[in-house]
Amino acid sequence: QFQLVESGGGLVQPGGSLRLSCMASGFTLENSSIGWFRQTPGKARQAVACTSSSDENTYYLDSVKGRFTISRDNAKNTVYLQMNSLKPEDASTYYCAVPVQVYDQIMCVPEPSSSWGQGTQVTVSS
Repeated sequence: QFQLVESGGGLVQPGGSLRLSCMASGFTLENSSIGWFRQTPGKARQAVACTSSSDENTYYLDSVKGRFTISRDNAKNTVYLQMNSLKPEDASTYYCAVPVQVYDQIMCVPEPSSSWGQGTQVTVSS
């Protein structure tokens, strides 16, 4: 059974950092395209950071460029989203999805067959 489980969310002050994790079971993330998305109630889902299967193409939402980094640890079958200099507007529920279509630096979209995690809540507040 394919499963993605996110963790690492929580409450952080503006300017702080969090590292989100997305661990896969039932399949390998190696050679998979992976994306982090976020959605806040009443707002459209946003692609935040994505990487293609061999990491040759990446996408970052403009507002997170230079602050967020997507990476993977194949040995742990886990993908990470390092989030630095967090802002109140980054507060949302973050989801990972596999696979995704990554158009280098242009856009990232999930596929109809994408598997999703349950989400992890990020709150940025003083």
